[in-house]
Amino acid sequence: MSDRRPVLVCENPSIDEALEAVRMAISGRKILIVAGNCSVDYHGRASSTLESGERILMIKEDSSLLVHRPKGYEPVNWQPPGCLYQTGKKGDALVIRAVRSKPHEVITVSFDRVYFASVLSLTDRGEFSLHASEEDMQRAILFQPSIIEEGLKPITYEKKVEPGFIDVYGIDKDGKMVVIEIKRKTAGREAALQLARYVESLKPTSNREVRGILASPQIAKGVQKLLATLRLDFKPLDPRRCAEILRDVETRKLAEFFQRTNRSPT
Repeated sequence: MSDRRPVLVCENPSIDEALEAVRMAISGRKILIVAGNCSVDYHGRASSTLESGERILMIKEDSSLLVHRPKGYEPVNWQPPGCLYQTGKKGDALVIRAVRSKPHEVITVSFDRVYFASVLSLTDRGEFSLHASEEDMQRAILFQPSIIEEGLKPITYEKKVEPGFIDVYGIDKDGKMVVIEIKRKTAGREAALQLARYVESLKPTSNREVRGILASPQIAKGVQKLLATLRLDFKPLDPRRCAEILRDVETRKLAEFFQRTNRSPT
């Protein structure tokens, strides 16, 4: 076995051969994938035992560890980056122990059979772009209306009117009613006409001026002139910015949850 090879694969290795692959991956900070029959013990903030079964173990370059069952996308056991590893044999079993210092946690994975072991050296410099659906963009406006304009106050969403459903319905800083039509991609002529129908449907029953806003990343050629003719507004709305807003909201909610659950009783 040579750690210079970008991919090393061992099919049905002996426990000694699997141990060699494990040590090569951990010492060389490479990715390790092991499939076989194992049990898992965890001790730390709590304790758990996972009885023997066929699973996949993954250790990444940052020393994070994940144990996956044959079904489901979430790991059944895991440790975050920065673990220290102890490897060896106990009887006829391959033992991999991941130790975390703060807080002190230990996961011990014991393989009595190994079907497959692979050591990978991967390079990933691709930029991750997070995008949002139209529903996500709608939620982002509700959480942070200022991304459309300052002073906007949403009242409701998916409001039923004769031509269909209004994405977001609210009041602007001047007290005018606002109808917002959201498009995730370039908004065309039909989106402008749809918005106009929504605005016109509200005018007979509203005692306020009704504005229409088309919100999308951009508009197609010629649509700006149509919007001006229909006396409608366009507000650029970036799906990536909406995704960031939702991520921040979820992070705050999670932080508030832990603050509540960790609060000392009075």
